[in-house]
Amino acid sequence: MKIGFVGVGIMGRPMAGHLQAGGHDLLLVQHRSPLPSELTEGGARACATAAELAGQADVVILMLPDTGDVEQALFAADGVAAGLKPGSLVIDMSSIDPIATRDFAARIEGIGAAYLDAPVSGGEVGARNAALTIMVGGSEEAFERARPLFERLGKNITLIGPAGSGQIAKVANQIIVALNIEAVAEALLFASKAGADPARVRAALMGGFAASRVLEVHGQRMIDRTFDPGFRIRLHQKDLGLALGAARTLGLALPNTANAQQLFSSCVAHGGADWDHSAMVRSLEIMGAATIA
Repeated sequence: MKIGFVGVGIMGRPMAGHLQAGGHDLLLVQHRSPLPSELTEGGARACATAAELAGQADVVILMLPDTGDVEQALFAADGVAAGLKPGSLVIDMSSIDPIATRDFAARIEGIGAAYLDAPVSGGEVGARNAALTIMVGGSEEAFERARPLFERLGKNITLIGPAGSGQIAKVANQIIVALNIEAVAEALLFASKAGADPARVRAALMGGFAASRVLEVHGQRMIDRTFDPGFRIRLHQKDLGLALGAARTLGLALPNTANAQQLFSSCVAHGGADWDHSAMVRSLEIMGAATIA
């Protein structure tokens, strides 16, 4: 296929590389960062605008930071929609607002193209290893058309439901991850302050019902004090903002999500917007005047 890829940053760069390695022709347009040389040297062609890219592509994939970025890429005067061919497929793999996603899908479908929202979980490591979890919203027909591309990028690929459903699943994922990070941080900080070796406590808990991927990976990060990202606090903060905004619209209380957001905000206030999200523990350490050690 000819694939137009918008957003070849930390996540999009390796994802586009996997598609290129799979024999697909890549069309790229610059979004903030320069286009990666390994993609252009591998045959990817640069386009001046997203409209030009869409006019040549069978499939357009977006991997952008936030809702406004996606809207601009799609619907600016020189955006994807301006050049999109009827019958094309647009796949938004960004993590954005589910309600806005439904509107974007309707607008793209209104000009004769198909639309999938397909946010991912697994972070930079999952993107590099083609091991992402992909949560998809849209029609079954469009999903089956995109499946061979998704299989180049991930291992756990699920059609959740109609447009917006993938984004809903991603928001749910981010709630669970944030609350797990908070639980692990509190437990290890408690263990350390009470006089137990947090590394041995973590090892013991990994054999019981408290075991989790967050305890395994981020618990070790907290003990080792390795807070280079991974997944930046400011991005997780954005995702929890989506959760809390949607909850207000739905008339739903998410008290622990709100608390996790405040802990992230405390980290940001102390200069940690670009720390790994496991560094949420730092806000608890600051409040408790204690450190996991």
